[in-house]
Amino acid sequence: MSFTDPAIVLLAQANRGAGVPIRELMLICITAAVITFLATGLVRVIAVRFGAVAHPRDRDVHVAPTPRLGGVGMFLGILAALYLAQQLPALTRGFEFSSDVRAVLIAGAVIVVVGIIDDRWGLDALTKFMGQITAAGVLVIFGVSWYVLYLPFAGGTTLVLGQLQAAGLTVFLTVLIVNAMNFVDGLDGLAAGLGLIAAFSICIFSVGLLFDQGGDVSVYPPAMIAAALAGACLGFLPHNFHPARIFMGDSGSMLIGLMLAAISTSASGKISLDFYGPRDLLGLLAPLLVVLAVMFIPFLDLLLAVIRRTRAGRSPFSPDKMHLHHRLLEIGHSHRRVVLVIYGWVGLLAFAAVASSLLDTRFVTPIVGVWFVLMVIVTFVPRFRRSQRRL
Repeated sequence: MSFTDPAIVLLAQANRGAGVPIRELMLICITAAVITFLATGLVRVIAVRFGAVAHPRDRDVHVAPTPRLGGVGMFLGILAALYLAQQLPALTRGFEFSSDVRAVLIAGAVIVVVGIIDDRWGLDALTKFMGQITAAGVLVIFGVSWYVLYLPFAGGTTLVLGQLQAAGLTVFLTVLIVNAMNFVDGLDGLAAGLGLIAAFSICIFSVGLLFDQGGDVSVYPPAMIAAALAGACLGFLPHNFHPARIFMGDSGSMLIGLMLAAISTSASGKISLDFYGPRDLLGLLAPLLVVLAVMFIPFLDLLLAVIRRTRAGRSPFSPDKMHLHHRLLEIGHSHRRVVLVIYGWVGLLAFAAVASSLLDTRFVTPIVGVWFVLMVIVTFVPRFRRSQRRL
């Protein structure tokens, strides 16, 4: 059953003003964080015995063998948090009238299994790609798909997608976000931090939308999933921030990308104009805009990597040591400072996307402007210092 069903819409309208489950969402986030933190310690021991260990290579920045499979601990935290959510009376509507949470958990299990195999034995690019398509296909089968696409051009145009079009767009966006997150996972704490910023931003937007829509049941699944993902990333960071004791591996980076894609699709891709106007629908696209804003830097890094490798006559999936974080290290930033700088830029984009949809632009614009100037200064300070030393 999808959110476009009249029964669901009527139920949502009947429950306007019924209250926003902020405490329950916070409990989901905390549960995911605690379970992930505890489970990751156990997974670290298992990964060493299992042989899932990342040995330093020329393109790597770590110098000691480090266990992988951190994504398994994250998935366990997400699983526990969403199971708890199903037991909370305030959130049961999100399970009774939607299969989105179940779809995300099944697709997440698929992508984690693919990641485990790659972390332990290694997979070629094509096999990994097929695994990503399979996980995205699970979302489509369970109805987490882009049925409606609103284009704010020429006065606003709504595209009602056919089944093949919806499936194709959903798989494309999912695989794109999964690979962008996978590409950016090159420094301790980087992917987990980006996932935390994106999930937390969408969760805040979802809470604002719940207030605006009076507890609309359609917002419950993306809000719950975003809260669980934010908690899992938060719980994993103490293990992963430099110097990392465990890597999330592909099992973690691909899981984050998959869940971010699923959240944006669940929140934005299934709304009908029969019950929402074009202006409201543009606002409902904000979760996708948040994901795209947060993923802008990974997307840019991915695009530049593909162009760079293709021009050199190499496979676009072949590894190198010219990613954005490598360049920041060359400028003179330390490992931790590189991560914090990228956090700052991504946080700027996420804040701009969320705040512009919830607050008056007169308040948002000055904050974004000051934040941007500070980030430019912080980013290039090491280069300025190096130039002064040469002089």
